[in-house]
Amino acid sequence: MTNQNPLAVAVTGISGRMGQMLVKAIAERHDAVLAGATERSGHPWVGHDLGEAMGGAANGITVSDDPLAVFAGVRAVLDFTTPDATVAHAEIAAQARLVHVIGTTGLGDGDLARLSAAARHATVIRAGNMSLGVNLLTVLTRKVAEALDPDFDIEIVEMHHHHKVDAPSGTALMLGEAAAEGRGVALRDTADRGRDGQTGARKRGNIGFAALRGGDVVGEHDVIFAGMGERIVLRHIATDRMIFARGAVKAALWGQSRKPGEYSMIDVLGLN
Repeated sequence: MTNQNPLAVAVTGISGRMGQMLVKAIAERHDAVLAGATERSGHPWVGHDLGEAMGGAANGITVSDDPLAVFAGVRAVLDFTTPDATVAHAEIAAQARLVHVIGTTGLGDGDLARLSAAARHATVIRAGNMSLGVNLLTVLTRKVAEALDPDFDIEIVEMHHHHKVDAPSGTALMLGEAAAEGRGVALRDTADRGRDGQTGARKRGNIGFAALRGGDVVGEHDVIFAGMGERIVLRHIATDRMIFARGAVKAALWGQSRKPGEYSMIDVLGLN
């Protein structure tokens, strides 16, 4: 039986754009409650009331730089930070047997291996994008790639705001993985992530990526299947970051009744 008490949630990287969005998304719900917040050591918010740090009224939650202490008092962690921080959080979340929802991008193979190890004890839900629309796009991308042979070139084009620090985006890579899975190949063997100068002709079967940055764009992703005489274009446009925050909270609630292991938003949304 699902616990009827509100799910006690901690948010890491609380001062960031997504951290503050997650606070708002939790406040919208009756079945989840913010019970802890962390920031990196030395951050000016550490030791201060979160509500006041966010420019509002005091809410009784003190921002901490000690995730071990914070995680001891919650049942789920929402984590949109950096690869190094996320891996460290995963190890603590595993010790506490928590639901760990990860929206961090830029994770390398070594990071993913450590998250897999943590998932032996924690319920790890990881996605490059937490929105319903993008996860539907992921399913469609896999299906279309399955249906078309490599004579259709696949290009993934994404655009984000000028503050974004990683490229391609985590969502673009998620879409690339879906396309590769549909084709029955490994993305690491087929990805073409950079073109400049005399690159030669496009290699048949490659999955290309292009990253655009500018302004305040929340997120736009196109998956283009380009054949001779025709193109199929799948597109998702995000106009409000709250879709990602709400998706993360939904994932945490879904995860509380699941066994330890690795899951994605495809699982949360029942799109498998």
